[in-house]
Amino acid sequence: MKKYLRSVLLAVPVIGGLAFFSFRQDDRLFEIARNLDIYATLFKELNAYYVDEINPNLLIKTSIDNMLRSLDPYTVYYAEDDIEDYMTMTTGKYNGIGAMINSAEGKHTVMMVYEDTPAQKAGLQLGDEITKINGIDLSTREDFDTGKLLKGQTQTSVTLTVKRYGITKPLDITLNRDIVKVTNVPYYGMLNESVGYIDLKDFTASASREVRNAFQELKGKGMKSVILDLRDNPGGLLNMAIEISNIFIAKGEEIVSTKGKVSEWNKTYTAYNPALDTDIPVVVLTNNRSASAAEIVSGVIQDYDRGVLIGQRTYGKGLVQTTRDLSYNTKMKITTAKYYIPSGRCIQAIDYSHRNDDGSVGKIADSLMTEFKTKNGRSVFDGGGILPDILTEKETYSPLATSLGRNRLFFDYGVRYHFEHPTIKPAKEFHLTDADYAAFVKWLGDKEYDYTTQVERDLNDLEASAKKEKSLEVIEDQLKALKSKLSHSKDNDLQIFKPEIKQILEEEIIKHYYLEKGMREASFNEDPEVKAALALFKEPARYNEILKKK
Repeated sequence: MKKYLRSVLLAVPVIGGLAFFSFRQDDRLFEIARNLDIYATLFKELNAYYVDEINPNLLIKTSIDNMLRSLDPYTVYYAEDDIEDYMTMTTGKYNGIGAMINSAEGKHTVMMVYEDTPAQKAGLQLGDEITKINGIDLSTREDFDTGKLLKGQTQTSVTLTVKRYGITKPLDITLNRDIVKVTNVPYYGMLNESVGYIDLKDFTASASREVRNAFQELKGKGMKSVILDLRDNPGGLLNMAIEISNIFIAKGEEIVSTKGKVSEWNKTYTAYNPALDTDIPVVVLTNNRSASAAEIVSGVIQDYDRGVLIGQRTYGKGLVQTTRDLSYNTKMKITTAKYYIPSGRCIQAIDYSHRNDDGSVGKIADSLMTEFKTKNGRSVFDGGGILPDILTEKETYSPLATSLGRNRLFFDYGVRYHFEHPTIKPAKEFHLTDADYAAFVKWLGDKEYDYTTQVERDLNDLEASAKKEKSLEVIEDQLKALKSKLSHSKDNDLQIFKPEIKQILEEEIIKHYYLEKGMREASFNEDPEVKAALALFKEPARYNEILKKK
């Protein structure tokens, strides 16, 4: 009897717990149904009585976008009209012409033409201004997305009417649309007799194959060390990060694990192919725009002490998204888990689950970061992106260079130079002479651009503080004298910052002849991270010392 009574007493809390859970679940479902009913009623009233006609699709999408934005930036709704953009993002392919168009101030300008695309084959050039598409005058279309008319089924034609620098009459250029492949590896090659370089800019469905092909081709050319450039890489498909890590990491080793609310979806991913090379010295380049899948690859390389990371701390996106199909051919990409690299750390930098009173979110505090160990016992930390083994300064530009770029004056001069010089030397050999630079300075003479130097900003801040504290009269004369002395002169600054301006201008001009690949080749000599990597490869002892336990 006592045994029976004990079992009944033990069962009561369990049953009570189930009842409580059931109550909470029913209560939650009721709240969801109640709020959905309120939303539907509100929308009906709005549609019936709002003073102006409303666009139901646009209004609903706006409300969904704002709701999801309150969670995190990566949970996104794709309406039926946006599905093609979603497919481009995941596959790296779309049907179109293969050109990047900038639409601003009523002008639609070709900013880049991609290699082996209909745009390149038809002779479209950087700087061409598109005025009509299939006879449709773009000047009469406000808030118009040129991409909607440029994209279309493979082998259908589209005729562009363009204004080209130096040519008085508009040109009609007819292109046959085709499948345009957005390349994950826009450039790879040998930097010298022994060092190979692979620039990985995305993680779409073909990323692993492109990196493997590049790696094997470079090994065939005598590559003894490799630089994998993940700077400005926003990430992409998780399986591509796993396969690319597997190029350097042995079969069976853990690459990444995911953990979320749905425990059945939690999974540990291991390298499932034999590695291409587990010994070749590797340097991975990162910066604060290396995110997600790029952080998995760089983190795996660091956790296994497989290579040295050089650059700046990565972005810190340790969240995994899963795409769910919705009704009426719509989709939602939803954050379902966090990922953890082999040392056990999650590199998510922002805590979206705990917001400030104003709705803003902050980065995880350094005091809350946890220490982990690499394979060799080196200390690494979670919560703030991947910290490189060798830190370099973030590249910054002078206010003058920033202003020239913002006002598109480098680009416009590149268009002019291309017209005046039909050919130039190969990208690696091209350099502007002092006379060329003087011609650029002269050309700038009647162009509109201005900027504020850091010293001028500091003086303005000092003046504002003095006004606030009612002490401006005491220092007003000195401030005026300082401002007069330190006021920038464009002519002087164009000489002071000549090396920087000249380098940017050379890369811009090269882009008009050799597109992305040429521009990348032209940048190597002045690239601080590439220079640091090449210097490290010359010191094998230092390379090995970095990867040892401290």
